[in-house]
Amino acid sequence: MSHEYEVLASEEIYRGRIISLRKDTVAMPGGGHSVREVVHHPGAVGIVAIDDEDRVVMLRQYRHPVGEHLWELPAGLRDVDGEPPVETARRELAEETQLAAQRWSLLTTQYPSPGFCDELVLMYLAEGLSAAARPVGFTVEHEELDMTVERVPLAEAVQWVFDGKVRNSLAVIGLLAAAQLRAGSPRLRPLDAG
Repeated sequence: MSHEYEVLASEEIYRGRIISLRKDTVAMPGGGHSVREVVHHPGAVGIVAIDDEDRVVMLRQYRHPVGEHLWELPAGLRDVDGEPPVETARRELAEETQLAAQRWSLLTTQYPSPGFCDELVLMYLAEGLSAAARPVGFTVEHEELDMTVERVPLAEAVQWVFDGKVRNSLAVIGLLAAAQLRAGSPRLRPLDAG
């Protein structure tokens, strides 16, 4: 039996540089209501960049909330108004790895933490890699100054997921999706699907 989850009231609690937090009062099935805290996020892109030797471009970057350096894929916020997601992916790949790709495919779209956050991430496969300059105006700063970039055989990077060496959810999803694409023939959606 379907129920409409009507928002009865909404109050912004916090607005930051990237995220905001609001408190929603929502009508529940069977009557009554419940309060839900929702983190609003602009969304992000992730990139599984694979070279002609079947190596995936991996980043090792410090992540303050967990206090660790994590192995990740190139990724970034959808923080430029009106920029199509695939263009955000192209820009982020150049900014973080100084690479460009000839071929782009949409692998997955996912909500990493839908229990409390509305962030939507589009994961792209980038192939036919070549060197590229960083975009004009981009400055490497903060944690990116300490970031390392390595090319890892895709099969080894997938094993890193099972070894617990890759724990960033976007990297886990992207690596496993790329490996499945290599192993079979799943139908991918159009590049501009969201």
